[in-house]
Amino acid sequence: MTEPVIDVQNLTRHFGDYIAVNDVSFQIQKGAIFGLLGPNGSGKSTIIRMLCGVLPPTSGTARVLGWDVSTHAEEIKRHIGYMSQSFSLYSDLSVIENIQFYGRIYGLSPERLAQRTQDVLDLTSLGDRLDQLAGTLSGGWKQRLALACALIHEPQMLFLDEPTAGIDPVARRDLWDLLFQLAGEGVTQLVTTHYMDEAERCSEIGYLHSSRLIVCGPPDELKQLENVTPPGTKRWELTVEHPTEQLARLRRNENIVDATFFGDAIHALVRDSLDEQGLKAVTADPTTEVRPIAPSLEDVFVTMTRSQTDHDRHVGTTHNAESSREVPSPPVAASQTKNAPAPVSVTQTDQETAPKTTASPSAFFGLMAILLKEFSHIRRQPSTLFFMLVVPVMQTLIFGYAINTEIENIPTIVYDLDGRQEARDLREAFQNTRTFHIIGRVTDEESFRQAMTSGQAKVGLRIPPDYSERLLHQEQAQVQVLIDGSDSQSATAALNTTNLLGINLSLRRTRAFVEALPAVPARNAEGAVAIPIEMRPRLLYNPNLESSHFFVPGLVGIILQLVTLFLTSFAIVRERELGTLEQLFVTPVSRAGLLLGKLMPYAVIGFLEVLIVLTVMVYVFKVPIQGDLLQLLTLSLLFLLCGLGLGLLVSTLAKTQLAAIQFAFLIMLPSVLLSGFMFPRSEMPLPIYTVTFAIPVTYFLEILRGVVLRGAGIADLVPHITGLLICTMVIFTISLSRFHKQLT
Repeated sequence: MTEPVIDVQNLTRHFGDYIAVNDVSFQIQKGAIFGLLGPNGSGKSTIIRMLCGVLPPTSGTARVLGWDVSTHAEEIKRHIGYMSQSFSLYSDLSVIENIQFYGRIYGLSPERLAQRTQDVLDLTSLGDRLDQLAGTLSGGWKQRLALACALIHEPQMLFLDEPTAGIDPVARRDLWDLLFQLAGEGVTQLVTTHYMDEAERCSEIGYLHSSRLIVCGPPDELKQLENVTPPGTKRWELTVEHPTEQLARLRRNENIVDATFFGDAIHALVRDSLDEQGLKAVTADPTTEVRPIAPSLEDVFVTMTRSQTDHDRHVGTTHNAESSREVPSPPVAASQTKNAPAPVSVTQTDQETAPKTTASPSAFFGLMAILLKEFSHIRRQPSTLFFMLVVPVMQTLIFGYAINTEIENIPTIVYDLDGRQEARDLREAFQNTRTFHIIGRVTDEESFRQAMTSGQAKVGLRIPPDYSERLLHQEQAQVQVLIDGSDSQSATAALNTTNLLGINLSLRRTRAFVEALPAVPARNAEGAVAIPIEMRPRLLYNPNLESSHFFVPGLVGIILQLVTLFLTSFAIVRERELGTLEQLFVTPVSRAGLLLGKLMPYAVIGFLEVLIVLTVMVYVFKVPIQGDLLQLLTLSLLFLLCGLGLGLLVSTLAKTQLAAIQFAFLIMLPSVLLSGFMFPRSEMPLPIYTVTFAIPVTYFLEILRGVVLRGAGIADLVPHITGLLICTMVIFTISLSRFHKQLT
């Protein structure tokens, strides 16, 4: 015998404590149509996903076309076709666009794609619907399209998960005609179905129940199994009037092992002690028609299911009693309902005591039912509970603890050209205001300029070399204070504090001269009376302290992250919800190809968004770009990549679009409030300030304001570029490690 196309041995799959597939073994030969049947939840779809390589087995082995599903899943995907249980193509693409998309996924050349497209269109008769959107097709035509996409690359093996579910009988028959044609061409097929007439058409059948394969073989052989029609019994079909009443009557007879409806007739499994005449006598109806019948596949599966259920129940009872003896299997096809009571009719007394009218429902009728249902929904959605309970606490902590609108500790650099006691007193006076925080001293003009341009310092204090000397000679001393106006909030506080400090220092020096008039405390260069110390603040980068110069460049970063984060995460999560992502997992598309194909369009959109917002910033809000535009756009691409990584990370965490919104909001909240976009980071408590370094947009805002407002160069922005690069690498590493071409 040739090697089987599929060889499954002891295949098992667990989801936590739940066993979805339990020790299943079977083989499928080339050109066969293998039907996999069983109730919902019996493990059919799970087996198909394992055989397609998108779900790893917990234990056991499975080989498809000679390759092991655990080690050569990607190789298998090149040679199989897959139709999922629900329609999982792209509803917003046309018929021809869907077909050609899957042809390109499998790497068909343009010439081969054109030929195969025509072949599958001829096979499925979709030629007159090429431009129709897939979402507008009827159920039968959707299945034809799904089959066309599954066949575009000429697969050797075809997996069809309930391909005829929800379509009309004519469409079902047409689809099976196509499947028979494919089988005749040597295409092996594994089909799951609930329909017994479809099972009859399969060359071999496996029946699953409670995650186990109960029986496997050709339909005709299964019907001849001894357990289906046990020795000493026969199967009869009865055509009777009032079949509902007759069914109850038949089930009460001890010689009738089982009875069930079959259309308008009744099929019964009867002991040999009851012949045809005796069976008519049981019905007490002379018009009853009786004829012997062979067992159907439905009889096979009902019998096997009941036998397995009884066996499981007896085994469970034995284990609970801690009995060590083996429990034999119960008699096959023993009816569980033959002693069922007849339907109870309403007696005259019941009719007399029954209420004559029904009271109208109250205005709040059904309130409790809806209320309990909604609480059940909420309880089973952890992300919603987190969003409802944790986010408000986080917002309260951020606004109440982390955000401080009182400006203090503005980073200040000192360029002291004097160095004597009077200059030291001035430095201490600046530090003691608490508005300024002296972060260091420089000794040359270039370092002083770089500290301001890079954004390391927001205030620069330049003390002239003759500062102490002029004060000693009762001359006015001038001190230059450079203030970074790109942050209008900090600049306003620095400007006001500087002017007030100059007045206070001058008054302090004046007090010693008041008692010795007519002498004056100081004179200016023209000899006129003046205050001893003149502060000369100068606003850099934003001399008019326009708030738009501060907020609008920051908006570029916030909007860019918003667009890339939401669009990317929604695009991937939406495909997961619709089932199209699972369909892609079955194809040989590489992980890099899948991710780049998904992310690049949104990268282009995000970059266009940067250009649009920058254009609005320059021409509407009149914020000129002081630095190198090409440098700004290049660094924007780096942040764009980081935003796409965040979107990818959200898509690995969220299973629904609602959850994606919640996760995206959790990322955007600190990005807006803690990044320095609205509130100075320097005013935040140390623990919160430390956390801000893990927020990527923090670095990009510094880059934006540095290039746009201060004309900063690469050398000035090295710390921020390094931080953004590290964030991008960490985010992508985590995202890629979580994103697999498999289901979990």
